[in-house]
Amino acid sequence: MINLLLQVWGGLFYLLNKVFFSRAERSKNSQGKQKSRFWAWAFYLIGVPAWVIVLVSGRNWIAAAIETGGAPAMLVGLINARRGQGHAPLWLDHFAKLALAVGLGLSLYDFGGLTSLSQVLELGMASGFLMGTYLLSKDKPHGYFWLMLGNITCAGLMGIQGHWLLLAEQTISLGFVFDAYWVQRRRLKIRSNN
Repeated sequence: MINLLLQVWGGLFYLLNKVFFSRAERSKNSQGKQKSRFWAWAFYLIGVPAWVIVLVSGRNWIAAAIETGGAPAMLVGLINARRGQGHAPLWLDHFAKLALAVGLGLSLYDFGGLTSLSQVLELGMASGFLMGTYLLSKDKPHGYFWLMLGNITCAGLMGIQGHWLLLAEQTISLGFVFDAYWVQRRRLKIRSNN
């Protein structure tokens, strides 16, 4: 029952994050984009605790550390959405990188090396979500490409571990991330042609 509650909590808020990222890209003015980005980052942060608990319970050390380490990048995004680029503290970046190293080390120790499909999926999820959130927090467009990688590998990991609600959420989220990426690419192409 608790596992189901955690899946609903984490899945709902991560899905809302992707919905608001898509909404930000479709916004016609900078104020609407800024507001949608703020809510996207806020929803992301609200979902983190549930995801970390689910991942730790499945011994997904890399992914759990990335979610924990991704929180500072999410805070950077939230601060930048509220105050503008360049106002977030530098120590948040360092904490995110440290969490990745700790998660990788724990996983390699726990499993005796890189020995399972779940670890490979975790690495894809880790690189996708960490790079995606980091790049999007800096307002870099190719962050969406990385988030797609994270969604695909996370969906695979949730599927093999029987977390069906999170598998569904990741699949639906992928559609919103692709939409945000597509809208952004189209807008950049129009700008470059003018």
